[in-house]
Amino acid sequence: MSKQLDKALSLEVAKNIKSKSKKPFDNAYKAALATEGAIYVQGFLVFAGQPYRPIEHAWIEVGDTIIDPNLQHLNKSAESLLYFAAQRITVENLKEILEESQEDYPEDDPLPIYGNAPYEYYGDVMLGDKPYLDAYKAAEDKCKEINKPIVDSN
Repeated sequence: MSKQLDKALSLEVAKNIKSKSKKPFDNAYKAALATEGAIYVQGFLVFAGQPYRPIEHAWIEVGDTIIDPNLQHLNKSAESLLYFAAQRITVENLKEILEESQEDYPEDDPLPIYGNAPYEYYGDVMLGDKPYLDAYKAAEDKCKEINKPIVDSN
């Protein structure tokens, strides 16, 4: 069963955490902390139109529901968005990972989280471990499918 985006809850959570534009990982982190039973999810977002490629993104899930605290900043209809999860992290584990990252690399932003080494690469962009790359490839395939050029038969 596919998880469904809850538009109303996404907008409510975004308002509660004061969601900021172009901060999907921070917004999802804050939403995870503020939402009981939430799982922090990183992966890729796909929709028809520009930029014609998957977008690295983060959201939360509660059961079979996707809550995207970034929804208001996307300027897309909720129905047109497709989510491809690369990794799901419990709030407890997320806190541990961020604490360790801040101790080990205090000058770096701890988000996004790329999973376990060895990392897979795509061009010049590090995508993370194999599940991250697999999610990217699935998102990329879907992106190509929904953005097929219209061929004029005349």
